Amino acid sequence: MPDTPPDRLSNDPRSPYYDAEALKRDIGVRFKGVEKTNVEEYCVSEGWVRVPAGKAKDRYGNPLTIKLTGKVEPYFKDDEK
Repeated sequence: MPDTPPDRLSNDPRSPYYDAEALKRDIGVRFKGVEKTNVEEYCVSEGWVRVPAGKAKDRYGNPLTIKLTGKVEPYFKDDEK
């Protein structure tokens, strides 16, 4: 596994951008300089994150998400220690 997080990552196993190996390493995300703990998916090259929109659910029980644009900085939390 490389020392840099993937460009795009999702925590939904149904997504083509899901990577279990990367998620095992505990990835943190800074969005616009602020640590975010509720990120569902991110893309560094396109500059966006998806976060849940409150407690709203779709008809399948999945959280509704909104896309926020800005500077995205993913990092491995185990590298900070």
